[in-house]
Amino acid sequence: MQLKIENMTCGGCAKSVTRAIQSVDPTARIETNPGARSVKLETTATSAALQKALEAAGYPAVVS
Repeated sequence: MQLKIENMTCGGCAKSVTRAIQSVDPTARIETNPGARSVKLETTATSAALQKALEAAGYPAVVS
């Protein structure tokens, strides 16, 4: 799955995004790219659950 997160602009943001994703799926494999404002991940969680957690963390995401 790939997500586009416009608010993720730095390494600190990427850590917050990673924590939000891990709150839904602690075993997710996550690759953040703040420069491209994107996240690639392998997860068993639904995109809706991930988007809800990211929204709550202040990082609204869209599936790309």
